[in-house]
Amino acid sequence: MTIKFMFSKIVKNSKEILTFIKEFNSDLGTVFGNGDRNVIKLFDLDGQIVNVKSFKIPNIVNKIAYKYFRKSKAKRSFEYATLLLQNNIGTPQPIAYFEKFNAFGLRDSYYVSEHLECDLTFRELVEIPDYPDHDNILRQFVKFTFDLHEKGIEFLDHSPGNTLIKKETNGIYNFYLVDLNRMNFHTAMDFDQRMKNFSRLTPKKEMIAVISNEYAKYYSEVEKNIFEKMWGYTLQFQNEFLRKKKLKKKLKFWKN
Repeated sequence: MTIKFMFSKIVKNSKEILTFIKEFNSDLGTVFGNGDRNVIKLFDLDGQIVNVKSFKIPNIVNKIAYKYFRKSKAKRSFEYATLLLQNNIGTPQPIAYFEKFNAFGLRDSYYVSEHLECDLTFRELVEIPDYPDHDNILRQFVKFTFDLHEKGIEFLDHSPGNTLIKKETNGIYNFYLVDLNRMNFHTAMDFDQRMKNFSRLTPKKEMIAVISNEYAKYYSEVEKNIFEKMWGYTLQFQNEFLRKKKLKKKLKFWKN
């Protein structure tokens, strides 16, 4: 077994973090979330809560790919978090990543970061229409996403659960991206890339209307065109999502 790892420059207690990785499958730490695909555990590091994400063991093709051709999800998460912070984009502070390889390729991989307590995620804005200060939060989120686009950052998993939101003072909200392993970094993003980047966030037409209205304040395109393009990509994503969901149900039926 070969182990590769890297720590952030801020780390002072690397030995204890190594213990978290070695004992990840023991009773040490507290499981966070439902662990459907990846398992997250929280650990106390000198009074600070850290978040350790254990990625699902890849299939044989990806085992080989992650060993020879592609960066692992853990390594990408660490590197992308570092790039986001360098661009003044909110994300939990990266601490370390670990990769364990056997003869077949990548087996286990872990991403360690600061655990950030939030007031809500974007999901609450979708599921609770009368959430307090809903319109203000949504419009500030649009500005946050516009700033991402202006910096050429395309967050491919820009979906409801992947933006943490913290309320500050005077009606100001800060936004933090999580689940970072799928990103593109461009010198510039064109209109279609920007509009498509909103497609996963909400199926609600009234929310897309507000989003397009706010985006038009910062981008040199007519609001009507922004709305139509954004809504078109949203419908396209929703139709594909429903098609895949139906296909999974059929496959599950045949398996049973």
